Amino acid sequence: MYQRILVPIDGSDTAQRGLEEAIALASRLGASLRLFHVVDPMAVYIGMSSLASLPVGVLELREDGERLLKGGLALAVQAGVKADTHLEECPAPNVGKLIIDTAQHWPADLIVMGTHGRKGVRHVVLGSDAEDVVRRSPVPVLLVRATA
Repeated sequence: MYQRILVPIDGSDTAQRGLEEAIALASRLGASLRLFHVVDPMAVYIGMSSLASLPVGVLELREDGERLLKGGLALAVQAGVKADTHLEECPAPNVGKLIIDTAQHWPADLIVMGTHGRKGVRHVVLGSDAEDVVRRSPVPVLLVRATA
């Protein structure tokens, strides 16, 4: 069935729930995981002008992404699941497209990802990477919602 599962993670609670579900699924199926994270260097510039709490350099963003991937990898290994990681750096990325491209090139049988479940104005303003992936993915997508 599913042997290669792509898991985009971004450090959010919903992404963590997606990772946990992917690990459980991979454990039951004997599948392997690829944990995937996107570094957006443009966040540095946005952070400089508006959010003092953002890392002040691309190097810090890369390090944070690597740390996030390493933590997810440790969870998978602890559960006995074979996994690897992939970090992509792309300015102002279309994250949905990067997820789909990675799923095709790896190649994945399934994408498991968290979704915020935004509706209304928040959805229109913030968009939805998960929705983009569901609409355009050539492989099945399992969306995992954050707990209430």
